Amino acid sequence: MHGTESRQAWRPLNVVVAGGGTGGHLFPGIAVAGEFIVRNANSRVLFVGAGRPFEKKALALAGYPQRTIDIEGIKGKGGWARVRAAMKTPAALLHAAGILADVKADLVVGVGGYAAGPVALAAWLKGIPMVVCEQNTVPGITNRMLFPMARRIYVSFENTRGKIDPAKMRITGNPVRPQILAAAAIGADQRDPFTVMVVGGSQGAHAINQAVMAALPLVRSSANIRFVHQTGAADQDQVAAAYLKTGIDAEVKAFFNDMASRYGQADLVVCRAGATTVAELTALGKPALLIPYPFAADNHQELNARTMVDRGAAQMVLERDLSGSGLAQCFDRFAGGPDLLADMASRSRALGKPEAARVIVDDCYQLVGNQACI
Repeated sequence: MHGTESRQAWRPLNVVVAGGGTGGHLFPGIAVAGEFIVRNANSRVLFVGAGRPFEKKALALAGYPQRTIDIEGIKGKGGWARVRAAMKTPAALLHAAGILADVKADLVVGVGGYAAGPVALAAWLKGIPMVVCEQNTVPGITNRMLFPMARRIYVSFENTRGKIDPAKMRITGNPVRPQILAAAAIGADQRDPFTVMVVGGSQGAHAINQAVMAALPLVRSSANIRFVHQTGAADQDQVAAAYLKTGIDAEVKAFFNDMASRYGQADLVVCRAGATTVAELTALGKPALLIPYPFAADNHQELNARTMVDRGAAQMVLERDLSGSGLAQCFDRFAGGPDLLADMASRSRALGKPEAARVIVDDCYQLVGNQACI
């Protein structure tokens, strides 16, 4: 019941998506927001966050409005910084309650990040249905605090940890933006030569950039390999110069706004193991070389990565073991191993849940009641 002829069967909703801060939190929220608009174009979606520059840019590109609250996280802080952050909470809660009243919110979707806390708590106090999307195998501190208050908890992984009421939990997968899913339509015959996509997140990953630069002079298959490399702003010039020096074909940018076309070109993805990245890889059936961020909270990136590695969908190198020579050997092995890549791609695709946003929105409509507007 999701074709064009049925879209008017879903009543419009006023939805507030709370949280963000990083792409890992924000992009799943954008995917869910898009699905609400697909159901009924008269639905209104407002994002409420801390107003970081990344959030503002991403939401402007996606076409969603944002309102901000003055709130700080407490994880990793001590002393006066922790006290100062706590002192902001009552005012942030009142501000959030006012926003929910202004937009006549029917539903609040928490996507993680400290800014989700006051908004989700205000929804609970006002009796507005509130749901939580948990992207990682190890939930963050804000979501752990919100689990008891949430009507539903949508998790990405079957082995998600934490005290979650089984009656509330739904294993939906992590929502992926439709424009990313569109990359699945690009066939293998359109990707020639062998293309490696290197991406370390929206800010890049210095350790990965350094290892790739060290690997380039050692790649034996350099004449038949191409790179698409998102470096982050700090390393862009240095990385571009390294490709130029070795004569290896590469598209190098600090940040790609059009990630779908880059995914579509990729035969192999070298990346971190954030939950959104893992969801995108598996939804598209992409083989990956995963290099988890070693300082992620509760080591959740390594645990995320193991969900793919254990199923043969990816290989993993810990950052402490990363080297130019080892990376060059990986590139040569994959470039010369189409059967290996095909097997990994098949296993990756089997793990994917490209319908996650649809499943979540289906369930949200059940929660708010009155599914049909006609």
